[in-house]
Amino acid sequence: MTTSKGSPANDGPVELPDQLAILPLRNSVLFPGSIIPIDVGRRKSVRLIEDAISKERPIIGILTQRDARTEEPSDGDLFAVGCAARILKVIKLAKDNFSVILQGVSRVQVLSFAQRDPFIVARVQPLPDQSRADVELDALVLNLKDMAKRVIKLMPELPKEAAAHIDGVTDAGMLADLTTSNLDLSVEEKQEVLETFDVKTRLRKVLAFLSRQLEVLKVREKINTQVQEEMGRNQREYVLRQQLKAIKEELGELDESSGDIDEFKDKVSKAEMPEEVEKVALKQLDRLKVMQPSSAEYTVTRTYLEWLVEIPWKRSTDDNLDIENVRRVLDEDHYDLDKVKKRIVEYIAVRKLKPDKKGPILCLVGPPGVGKTSLGRSIARAMGRKFVRVSLGGVRDEAEIRGHRRTYVGSLPGRVIQSMKKASTINPVFMLDEIDKLGHDFRGDPAAALLEVLDPEQNNAFSDHYLEVHYDLSRVMFIATANILDPVPPALRDRLEILELPGYTRADKLAIARSFLVPKQLEEHGLSDEQLKLTPEAVGDIIDSYTREAGVRNLEREIANVIRGCAVKVAGGTLEGHLPPITPEGLPEYLGPQKFISEVAMRTADPGVATGLAWTPVGGDIIFVEATRMPGKGSLVLTGQLGEVMKESAQAALSYIRSRTKELGVDENFFEKHDIHVHIPAGGIPKDGPSAGVTLFLALTSLLKGVGAPPDVALTGEITLRGTVLPVGGIKEKILAAHRAGIKTVYMPERNEKDLADVPEQALKELEIRLIKRVDEILPLLDAGGAKKAGSATRRRGGEGSGREGGAETTPSPSPPPAGT
Repeated sequence: MTTSKGSPANDGPVELPDQLAILPLRNSVLFPGSIIPIDVGRRKSVRLIEDAISKERPIIGILTQRDARTEEPSDGDLFAVGCAARILKVIKLAKDNFSVILQGVSRVQVLSFAQRDPFIVARVQPLPDQSRADVELDALVLNLKDMAKRVIKLMPELPKEAAAHIDGVTDAGMLADLTTSNLDLSVEEKQEVLETFDVKTRLRKVLAFLSRQLEVLKVREKINTQVQEEMGRNQREYVLRQQLKAIKEELGELDESSGDIDEFKDKVSKAEMPEEVEKVALKQLDRLKVMQPSSAEYTVTRTYLEWLVEIPWKRSTDDNLDIENVRRVLDEDHYDLDKVKKRIVEYIAVRKLKPDKKGPILCLVGPPGVGKTSLGRSIARAMGRKFVRVSLGGVRDEAEIRGHRRTYVGSLPGRVIQSMKKASTINPVFMLDEIDKLGHDFRGDPAAALLEVLDPEQNNAFSDHYLEVHYDLSRVMFIATANILDPVPPALRDRLEILELPGYTRADKLAIARSFLVPKQLEEHGLSDEQLKLTPEAVGDIIDSYTREAGVRNLEREIANVIRGCAVKVAGGTLEGHLPPITPEGLPEYLGPQKFISEVAMRTADPGVATGLAWTPVGGDIIFVEATRMPGKGSLVLTGQLGEVMKESAQAALSYIRSRTKELGVDENFFEKHDIHVHIPAGGIPKDGPSAGVTLFLALTSLLKGVGAPPDVALTGEITLRGTVLPVGGIKEKILAAHRAGIKTVYMPERNEKDLADVPEQALKELEIRLIKRVDEILPLLDAGGAKKAGSATRRRGGEGSGREGGAETTPSPSPPPAGT
């Protein structure tokens, strides 16, 4: 604070000379009656002080600079009105550096400058206060003193004696000067007061400045009070929480998992996140620190951070690159499936040569029960990777894949990120089970969301709606499974490497039962192979008479039924020693009567009956086409829940017969007086597709000629009005169905010969495959011994390869699931 000793008259009258040495002052204004310390260091100023202290009671002039940055001020750089000052004390701090204490004496105005070197000297004129005592002046003084005291109360940095000092000043002009010198005003505002010579006007200006200062101090006090109250609340809450924590520690109820959130920082650094993700995590951590633990936002942010630090970002498992070991593990777990095993071995070999190879995206397609899902676990075990599985059957919401945004209550990441957290490594074997069972509705299309997951060019920056940061899925080995490919959208199918798994032959099922199913069920039921023996003949009878499937799931179930029945006898103590071997004769005791009887055994070589081959979603099956005629008006009746395509095939077959009656040896007028009824049994199952055309032709020809077709012959192929046999789809499944049903000879389109490369060798060895170009080539079947003479080409041996051509049909299956549309 700038102090004052009252009127200069207290120290005796001061006579000012006409000329005063001028000391330029920066960033401050000196008022009459005020005492201030200043530092002197500029060359001219030092010379001035040295000259002044050599005199008795030296008086100098103080002028404020207009611009404080000016080092050598000239005439125009100084205000014209200043203050004459008495030098009270000089302290030498260093060479050419003084500390000087000045007391203002009187306002002065520069008339002219007389000298500029070695320091400035100017002619000056004193400016006394212009005032006259009256009531207005007294009121202004009282008002100023009152407001000054209120300001002093709000400024704790001022000494307590300041209020008493204000009361001790009686001169109105000096009161205004003293108050102004202690206000936080700019140099220009203080200079304005210094240049106001009328005391009343000066008091009014000071009151305005003082009023503004008072309002600023009031607002500051209010803010300080609010801050103190908030700090007091926070400090009180902190103390209470610390006390609560101490109480819980004493009671042993402290939950360590909800302890210090600073642990998150260590977890973030140990998670080895990408730089961008780490920035997001640290930003959320900073937000968490300032939140109240009781707030809902605190829980949301904490849960989000837990997901970020628990998801694997760089942690991975080392692949087993020993190709022979991989082959051994795959063969231990699964019989056959050579195509899939070959593809896995190829991937391991490429990984060995190129370690940064991205993971393949495979799709295993095949009927139920052939081992698609269990094959994924076997692949993971062979490669030494973690295995995670997500079932997509019935999933209709896109958020199941991508997650929900954090704005929703209870939001979570999608199944992909959840499974990666479960795997705890960035390179697991990730199985997307039942990808053909995905649905879609108003909540989005999950199949579309999978496009990014299963695209090697995009999944290195997969975006989950909950995380809102990129996640790398490029090192994951994705394996999808499906029973059929038709429901899979084309864009998604394009991203998959399709590997078809055929149904098993009878020999395959016998080998699988002997090596895998029987030992597994014995172990699960607490029996040993010494206690119970299941003969190969019994297993074969289970396959033929109790199951009808492409896979082995029902076979395993029936074997378990037999072993459970034996376990009851062992546990009940009804037997002494070992159980007798289970033979076909003993199966009805455990499984009941036979569930399936060979369809061929139910049929005879009656005219109008032919055996066809059908493709179904669960593999393949055989169907029977029955035709009969009756008196009528030439109508064709079709029953058996046939689709439009199959009805058109029947029309085409009948039209071809009517156009070739002479060559076929059929009465030309048969259709004028008779109705023909074609029926395909299992009427509760929808049937459709073009591949029954050849079978329909044979059944109708057999009916009209009155000659039965051999019951152990099955046919497939699309027929045209010119009698040409066109290729069809599902050859592999149809051949296996014929093999399972005991068919001896199969007629199929010649243009489907390449598809035989995909048929197991065992089936080709036990079947007679005849390739035909035209339907006329099957007519010898209607002659005695015709099965040996019909057909233009024979194929008995299969090989490696793959292929499926022609429009895939859907025809009936004697057992569920239905054949579809």
